[in-house]
Amino acid sequence: MFDSPWRDDFPTLNNHQQTSPFIYLDSAATAQTPLAVIERMQRFYTHEYATVHRGVHRLSAHATQNMEQARQTVANFVNATSSDQIIFTKGTTEAINLVANTYLPTFTQAGDEIIITDMEHHSNIVPWQMLAEKLGLTIKVWQMNAEYRLDLDDLQKLLSKKTKLLALTHISNVLGCINPIKAATTMVHQVGAAVLIDGAQGIAHQQVDVQDMGCDFYAFSGHKLYGPTGVGVLYIANTYLNKLPPWEGGGAMIEYVQLPMGTTYQTAPWRFEAGTPNIAGILGLGEAINYINHIGMDIIADHEDKLMVYAEEQMQTVNSLSIYGASVNRVGVISFNLGNHHAFDIGSFLDNYGIAIRTGHHCAMPLLQRLQQPVVCRASFGLYNDTHDIDVFVERLQRIKHLLG
Repeated sequence: MFDSPWRDDFPTLNNHQQTSPFIYLDSAATAQTPLAVIERMQRFYTHEYATVHRGVHRLSAHATQNMEQARQTVANFVNATSSDQIIFTKGTTEAINLVANTYLPTFTQAGDEIIITDMEHHSNIVPWQMLAEKLGLTIKVWQMNAEYRLDLDDLQKLLSKKTKLLALTHISNVLGCINPIKAATTMVHQVGAAVLIDGAQGIAHQQVDVQDMGCDFYAFSGHKLYGPTGVGVLYIANTYLNKLPPWEGGGAMIEYVQLPMGTTYQTAPWRFEAGTPNIAGILGLGEAINYINHIGMDIIADHEDKLMVYAEEQMQTVNSLSIYGASVNRVGVISFNLGNHHAFDIGSFLDNYGIAIRTGHHCAMPLLQRLQQPVVCRASFGLYNDTHDIDVFVERLQRIKHLLG
């Protein structure tokens, strides 16, 4: 048995304690936000509010300095070689769409191939489908094996001289499995192709080192990293950083505008950041990373690993409960169903008991088709969860099983 020493840092969790036990097991959808992040954003709006990169007055200069410091904080967090490699976006989805709409038109031709897996979130499927249809590209699927894992031998069979990109999730948002990113990247680079990693789930559970991974693109969202919504990050390796064209046009991303044609663009990262950015969100993301660094990612990972082991052991005591995926090398999430009862019913019962989980297809319909399930329940964990949360969760599952039969 162990508690989370960080729970009190999260106001939403504490506010619910006044009325009923509130157990938040939906961090894979969005993680709760610590008070430090909320206060940092409030301070910007209260005392520092101005736009960036446009003004010579003190407020604007101060806001610009703080935003660029946040960019450096992100770069350090993922071990990028330069803050220029860090592009601020609205989230993982926009980051992936940015790559799809810049890399593919620039580096592919009709008949070339993209490889994705059948465990991807829709955000790492649909953009590639849209551009494949537009550009005449072929999508090949790296399928999970019988253990719901990705086998590198299967990837090798898909690679060819026509391969131009592998788009791969770091950690599955349904199965929680950690994929062999570094090995897969090495294989893909051997045929001259690029690798994009969807890090939406990976960024909060493991120390990310983009140099060690060797990936060309790494995308993640702030709100899954204990930061605010509406802000995300795209890391671009130097190989492609200044070779990709802008995706959106507007203010801030230009060098010189003239009519009727002849506009030139800024260098990275600003060439990819048209318009006024989400300054408060960026500062909040930087503060979220400061919060995580203060605790230590290794300490957080150890806490979550112990919690995952305990959760699975306790959940297995519930009769007729099916857990999907292998327990080895799994972090963050446990997906399950209870007998033949619909996942929505289980989620509704748990909500009445003060427990928040996620139910549905989790924006991963191809994966659920492999599981032969239309919907599943998903419990996902953060640094604020502890064994007490698991005990109450499992006791309520036992109660639901007794009530529904």
